[in-house]
Amino acid sequence: MKRVAISTLGCKTNQFESAAMVEQLKAAGYSVVPFSEQSDIYIINSCTVTARTDAETRRLIRRARRLNPESRIIATGCYAQVAPGELEQMPELDCVLGNQEKQNISALLESGTHSVSNIAATSLAEPLKLTSFAEHTRAFLQIQNGCNSFCAYCIVPYARGRSRSVAPNDVLHGMRDLAGNGFKEIVLTGIHLGAYGLDLPEPVSLTDLVKKIDDENIVPRLRIGSVEPNEVSDELLSLMARSKSICPHLHLPLQSGSDSVLQRMGRGYSSAMFRELVAKIASATPDAFIGADVIAGFPGETDTEFNETVRLLEELPFSDLHVFPYSKRSGTRAAGMPEHISPHLVTERAARLRAIAVEKKRTFLQRFFGRKLDVLVQQFDKSKGLCRGISRNYLTVSFKGSAALINSEVSVRIINADGSGCSGEIAAA
Repeated sequence: MKRVAISTLGCKTNQFESAAMVEQLKAAGYSVVPFSEQSDIYIINSCTVTARTDAETRRLIRRARRLNPESRIIATGCYAQVAPGELEQMPELDCVLGNQEKQNISALLESGTHSVSNIAATSLAEPLKLTSFAEHTRAFLQIQNGCNSFCAYCIVPYARGRSRSVAPNDVLHGMRDLAGNGFKEIVLTGIHLGAYGLDLPEPVSLTDLVKKIDDENIVPRLRIGSVEPNEVSDELLSLMARSKSICPHLHLPLQSGSDSVLQRMGRGYSSAMFRELVAKIASATPDAFIGADVIAGFPGETDTEFNETVRLLEELPFSDLHVFPYSKRSGTRAAGMPEHISPHLVTERAARLRAIAVEKKRTFLQRFFGRKLDVLVQQFDKSKGLCRGISRNYLTVSFKGSAALINSEVSVRIINADGSGCSGEIAAA
């Protein structure tokens, strides 16, 4: 039995696709081992959102060759999709496979040829089959792929193709499979989740789908991935507020708090609209975790524009922020824009935004001191006697417990909150 190891970079969609590849490879008779171990075959499922993730892919390829000089090394994922020629020049690499090729990874793994199909010509979302997940309590389910937006800074539409949705019945079938195999929380994922269903022969919306899942009560906890600010409907917020299964958690790609920068980026909303949306979320679900993405140092970003972003972030009740220093991506509109910011200033601005993120998270965590949270237990550290899990509103919580509590939801009273998570004790019934 040949051994295969997979390393995954990037988003939840990539994590889902790696899990689907693992399942496919096991069914084909391969033994899947950790990437740190010696293996016959190494697969790097790459990301290309930033130059840093490209560099990390190359580093992992070289690491795999050092782990086993006789191994076969394959690169797939978004970097492999948009820059196959760049990767093919690496002497350590044996094969480059595109994103579509993940559907048939077990057959292509040892074919000896590079294969990167034209993803822009793909119009259907073939659901990747997945009934298990490496994490035994929470699973991701890909319901949509691709993006039609072509924001100025983003390479993803070139790596993922046009927006295409998994049919609602296929999504429901996937949900039932995962729930039937014991998963207590399922996270809906996609590249452009808010565009779900618009491309189907009988168009539906993300809210329509979430309502179907909620009505059927398939899984105890349903979490929604990142949704564009202008695609969070009042109906979705109302559904989240009254549902017993939909987790109070939204991640919003803000990118900038400056209207002029948002316009140059090609984003379809204003800072005022975003401010109104966050107020609606906080009103509908007061304890919701509200996360956001923000880019530091977009081309031409002036001190005034940057300060507009700082002011918006400081004023709104965010729970955490993902800060990305602007990264020039060849082929995007932003790459050809004038007035690119110096790397030093980009780093400086990103550091200031991350400092705001730390303070926002600390404030949000401390809000729950003395309160009870329902925690899905994911791990047990035998040496410390500590359980660790995640609350419905996305807080990491640890408490004294036992291994028997793994994959159960426990009411925990929060007694301490630091910068990264909370600790507590099992609440009395």
